[in-house]
Amino acid sequence: MEYKHGQIIWRDLTVSNAEEVRDFYKGVIGWEFSDHDMGDYVDYNVIIKETKEVISGICHKRDTNHDIPSVWLTYVYVDDVSTALNDVKRLGGKTVVPLRKMGEADFAVIEDPAGAIIALLH
Repeated sequence: MEYKHGQIIWRDLTVSNAEEVRDFYKGVIGWEFSDHDMGDYVDYNVIIKETKEVISGICHKRDTNHDIPSVWLTYVYVDDVSTALNDVKRLGGKTVVPLRKMGEADFAVIEDPAGAIIALLH
């Protein structure tokens, strides 16, 4: 799939109690889940029951995800994460999770001047 700069492309929640949180949302909203293999553990794909569409993820706060804030994190596609991180600093924001690889993609989490958190992905 080809993304455009500024497009919201994903969202997930990274928590230390992923199974409990998965079950919470299943009971409250009725979401269904499928396992997402992470090697030595599984995270969860969030699925809309009626359409079977995968809409987000619930992830364990483990390994490379240990420093991701426990918020519903929105991922926005940018043309270049390094350039965007320079702009974040210049414009008064902060880098929460520094530039790293997520699979083949470049990834970082930032905080805007108001304290809101968002992820940048390319």
